[in-house]
Amino acid sequence: MGKGLEGVVAASTAISYIDGINGRLFYRGIDINDLAAHSTFEETTALLWYGQLPTRRQLERFGQKLTARRSLPNEMLATLMTMPRSATPMEVLRSAISALAPYDPQNADNSLPANVQKSFRITAAMPTIIAAWHRIRSGLWPVAPDPALSHAANFLYMLTGKPPRETAARVLDTCLVLHADHGLNASTFAARVTASTLSDLYSAVVAAIGALKGPLHGGANEQVMHMLHDVGELKNVEAYIGAALRDKQKIMGFGHRIYKADDPRAIWLRRLSQELAEHDGNAKWFLMSERIRELVQAHKPLPVNVDFYSASVYYAMGIPIDLFTPIFAISRVAGYTAHIYEQYADNRLIRPESEYLGPLHVHYLPLDERRASVLSQSVVAE
Repeated sequence: MGKGLEGVVAASTAISYIDGINGRLFYRGIDINDLAAHSTFEETTALLWYGQLPTRRQLERFGQKLTARRSLPNEMLATLMTMPRSATPMEVLRSAISALAPYDPQNADNSLPANVQKSFRITAAMPTIIAAWHRIRSGLWPVAPDPALSHAANFLYMLTGKPPRETAARVLDTCLVLHADHGLNASTFAARVTASTLSDLYSAVVAAIGALKGPLHGGANEQVMHMLHDVGELKNVEAYIGAALRDKQKIMGFGHRIYKADDPRAIWLRRLSQELAEHDGNAKWFLMSERIRELVQAHKPLPVNVDFYSASVYYAMGIPIDLFTPIFAISRVAGYTAHIYEQYADNRLIRPESEYLGPLHVHYLPLDERRASVLSQSVVAE
């Protein structure tokens, strides 16, 4: 068995397929390139949940259902107001989704129709929670959702209080499509493990958010942007990356457990980063990213992953760095919920074995004969 379950097939799915050798990704059999070019987040979410692309009328109804569920209960807004301003957006999102569960009239119903309705509520509420929290911590009042705007455009509107530029709304919508699902990644696996206990959908989504929060998963794009800030200017890239390579430091945004070629989502995000740079006349972050990629891949042919260019894309849109991972969650909840349905439909408790490496037949010592280990001495010191 590979460390970290590498190479282990832990579930069967019809939701998404990754061809890591050739750098391809499919949602329900449709190439991600087609979806990124032609679809929207609403349509892609419907595809993931229902297994096929919706008709025009179905898509209209789907969008209406999402739009109607964007507002938060007043009690939820009051809860956000009481949170410490030092709380990170991912901490707030994790706590808020958990706190929403008791307000859901179908919370105790684990049937598929009820879970689809819960999914509408959670998916619609996530952007509102994140935007509201950002404004609250900034000393501003939350902005009410605009039912005339798309899922992506409405998030940008609630974040800034201003109608978003058409380019920014379209770019963010494409990003949401690209991030909506990605096989049995760590957070999706966490959701399926929780669902396999027959716990409720809210609990499974909260488990996924907790896993996504880690810097080796959803938090990696934030680390990429911090790296770009540390580099500072294009002229500093060569010295910075050279030192990092000599010291064998991990450079975020490169390498992937599955992809042996560039992540197809990264290829799209590179285009979007370049488009925003040209549109806004500020190519600094894109050019720095390009030079870093050249230097790293000249040293070792590591594939670029989805985090590398998503950092400069979000930053170019004026999105704060600590909102990068929450945006990942805003999108990936579409995949989480689809996987939760699939797990419930053919469920067996996920309970893998472990390989024990510790000693056996250790003699039990009376309390007064024991000596503290180096690790346990810290307990006494505290």
